[in-house]
Amino acid sequence: MKTRTVALLGAVAAAAGLLSAGPSAAGTSGTADTRRAPAPQARPALKWTDCATKKYPALQCASLRVPLDHDRPDGRKITLALSRVRGTDRAHHQGPLLVNPGGPGGSGRALAGFVAGALPRKVAAQYDVIGFDPRGVGASRPAVDCRPGHFDPVRPDPVPVGKGVEQANLDRVRAFAKACETKYGPLLQHLDTVSAARDMDLIRQALGARRINYFGYSYGTYLGAVYAKLHPKRVRRAVLDSVVDPTGVWYRDNLDQNLAFDDRHKAFAAWVARHDKTYGLGTDPSLVEGKWYAMREALAERPADGKVGAGELEDTFIPGGYFNGYWPQLAEAFAAYVNENETGPLVEAYESLGAVDAAGDNGYAVYAAVECRDAPWPRSWNTWRADNWRSHAKAPFMSWNNAWYNAPCAFWPTAHLTPPDVTNAQLPPVLLFQATDDAATPYEGAVTLHRKLRRSSLVVEVGGGNHGVTLSGNACLDRYLADYLATGKVPRGRGHTPADATCEALPEPKPTPEKRTSDSRKGLTLHGLLGRHR
Repeated sequence: MKTRTVALLGAVAAAAGLLSAGPSAAGTSGTADTRRAPAPQARPALKWTDCATKKYPALQCASLRVPLDHDRPDGRKITLALSRVRGTDRAHHQGPLLVNPGGPGGSGRALAGFVAGALPRKVAAQYDVIGFDPRGVGASRPAVDCRPGHFDPVRPDPVPVGKGVEQANLDRVRAFAKACETKYGPLLQHLDTVSAARDMDLIRQALGARRINYFGYSYGTYLGAVYAKLHPKRVRRAVLDSVVDPTGVWYRDNLDQNLAFDDRHKAFAAWVARHDKTYGLGTDPSLVEGKWYAMREALAERPADGKVGAGELEDTFIPGGYFNGYWPQLAEAFAAYVNENETGPLVEAYESLGAVDAAGDNGYAVYAAVECRDAPWPRSWNTWRADNWRSHAKAPFMSWNNAWYNAPCAFWPTAHLTPPDVTNAQLPPVLLFQATDDAATPYEGAVTLHRKLRRSSLVVEVGGGNHGVTLSGNACLDRYLADYLATGKVPRGRGHTPADATCEALPEPKPTPEKRTSDSRKGLTLHGLLGRHR
């Protein structure tokens, strides 16, 4: 429920070039395209400068001024931060590939470097991979940070076991919403998904492209679907990985997450039980889970090193619901606390996985601003209380933690918008990827969007529980991805199942970091770049 950010260390050097130097392919997805499009209308060039890092040596950066209010294009301007890895195969250039890591609130600039490096070299060379920090995020200006330190430890227990605890949590979320209103006022009216999608079309124009290709993870799937609804003729190809249910934005989607994360927490307990020889926490998954809740209760009374209370413990283990590559570290910390009364590994796990830094403060502020503005939320706290106690009875792992994370929307200072219906029959084939046991964006949401995008194709990772499944080590999924980006072809299933193609999930992680496979290392890299909440 926070955004993990990879900083880009910018080195200033002159390096400018038109992204439209090579013509974009003009054909529709679904067939290999060998025709060249007419040159797009000339526009002012973006000024690209070197911002290479050791990990992403080809990365370049630029900025783009866009209207704060798209209905007033001559009014106040804000700045978007962009990045790119320029494709080297200009003879077979397929245009820009915009990438987004989710959130909302996730910084996308480093993702361009990752995607360009993780795709097969021949495919990546045909695209200019474009990352961007959406409005309010990261290096875009202004960058929103309503209340720094909002998640500093130790917070009140998320489970409101008494009126005093509930009131303390309510005071926190009201203070956050008030701080956003005080610091940003009218800006909050323009932090929403539709505005971000309209920004994307100005990015397209600045790139000199008639159409864009798009690759979005998590919340990025919703952003892509909204862009496609607004500009269906501007979409050439689109990949949507770990799909948001567009009919549940955002209150219902968050309630749905609670059940799915509880299931993933049970899967973690079962994995720990299977590795009892390593962790010594027992062979019965239900008893292992019981020990975790006993640990939570103890930390609520006495936080570890004054840093990890009940809420911080949940923050530390929630990333394990996104990616099982974190399970070994989490299990080691769990075992050290329970078996040895050692707090050091637990505090270390919190600091690496659960703690929120300045970038996380920014990501959370944008997350709240976008989701609270995007769609209706209950304004009566009695509704939240009743719904989340019902959720907690079925799924105690993070129901109340998730509730307080989103609760500023009950007190948000702006009126809500009406979410667009993203149903779309005008698009070329779109490729969707989804794991069956994904907790952050449950499987049913992918089936829903698959039905709404008439020519879409759904590839399912059967038995997989990770969030963000392509370019994370599954060769089967990545073959479908690479083939689509190279040729526009999508798999077409037969029969009555929603899936057009299936892939087996990756093997479970090994119990110690020393035994991590190259596949798990790929997953760790990707999940360091994805927005954590959606």
